[in-house]
Amino acid sequence: MLQWAAEEERGDPGVAKSLTNHDAKDVRILRELARQYVELTQKPVQQERRELWSDLLSLRPARPLILATYGMWNVWCREVFGDAALQCEDPFFREHERTLRMALFQDTVGDDYILEPWITQEAAKDGGWARLFGVEQGLSAKPGEGGAGAYRPVLKDWAADMAKLRPVRHRIDEVATALEVGRLQEAIGDLLAINVNRGPVFNGFMADVSWHLATLRGLEQMMRDMYEWPRELHALAAFIRDAALAAQDAAEAAGDYGLTNHGIQEMPYSRELEWPRANARPRRRKDLWCFCAAQEFALVSPAMHEEFLLRYQIPIVSRFGLTAYGCCEDLTRKIGILRKIPNLRLIAVTPRADVRRSAEQIGTDYVISWRPNPADVICCGFDEGKIRRIIREGLEACKGLHVCIHLKDIETVEGDPSRLARWTRIVRDVAEERV
Repeated sequence: MLQWAAEEERGDPGVAKSLTNHDAKDVRILRELARQYVELTQKPVQQERRELWSDLLSLRPARPLILATYGMWNVWCREVFGDAALQCEDPFFREHERTLRMALFQDTVGDDYILEPWITQEAAKDGGWARLFGVEQGLSAKPGEGGAGAYRPVLKDWAADMAKLRPVRHRIDEVATALEVGRLQEAIGDLLAINVNRGPVFNGFMADVSWHLATLRGLEQMMRDMYEWPRELHALAAFIRDAALAAQDAAEAAGDYGLTNHGIQEMPYSRELEWPRANARPRRRKDLWCFCAAQEFALVSPAMHEEFLLRYQIPIVSRFGLTAYGCCEDLTRKIGILRKIPNLRLIAVTPRADVRRSAEQIGTDYVISWRPNPADVICCGFDEGKIRRIIREGLEACKGLHVCIHLKDIETVEGDPSRLARWTRIVRDVAEERV
């Protein structure tokens, strides 16, 4: 065990005496990152961004906001922030090290991302990604790093396999949660607020009816089902809807929703809803943003999109305060049906969408989250002239409307992460030309 004299010599009395040498090394690393992060969260620009996002997402006048987001699902992130690039040895501390390093890098991008003054520890809950119905949902093997896989259907026989589905209920293991929160609190709680996410696992993509339909049945089979097995497909969509609602109802009844359970791919701010705040519970869904998407319905007609998906999404999203719709799918032909969502506020206009046609339909009724194709602007070479042309054309199509420019799904930066900051500077320069 470490002796207090050694801790004083190191000059960090925040490291507890009870830690082993192994843990103390990890904690020292984490504490230094936390100090750097706290300093960034206190910059005046964070509050300026909160005000700007609140105006934009409340349909008030605001300049085009810029966002570049990424995660460990992107190949370049696994290269830059993978385990080999980290210093902590304990997997628990390593995940928080990764979170802090990615946040510190986000600051260098220079976009309008908000760095919040807390770090989140997930409560220990039943279920998890691709494990919400008692069966393993997922993809087939990929041919290589960054390659594509197909959904591996688990629901092959309607009668036999439907009976096997067991939706996860909202349940938190309080003992395990307290232990994990306690470890993080002991390590850096005096430097940075520890936010505990007690929200239900059926949230965001994990409450997405579209994704569950495709993972349970297989993408191509799901589309054939609309013709061959429509009654059964409707029953499955209703089953998924009811499972999500049951878990969310239970979480709300237990007081587990808080102001960090907003769901949106942009910054979760507005003038109508309370701003995010650590451990601010209990809250209702009506106090929060909701996100849902329809990526697996990209090739489905508007009529069938409404019949087999939207009618099952609306009962979920309408419980929330505001809704953001769309991830990567082309919604150009579907904006008319999306207007049936009573609390819709933001619509994604994605790389495959017709920006001008989408903008004409959306008008000033909603916020446009325009998502330029990363292959055009950052992943396959870096041509400043091309970037400027694409951004000018997109902003011209959205002229006079409520818009943010969101670069996402960046699979590669061709070994040059600095491209993100360079992209942001170019986009900001072009956007300011139009003010």
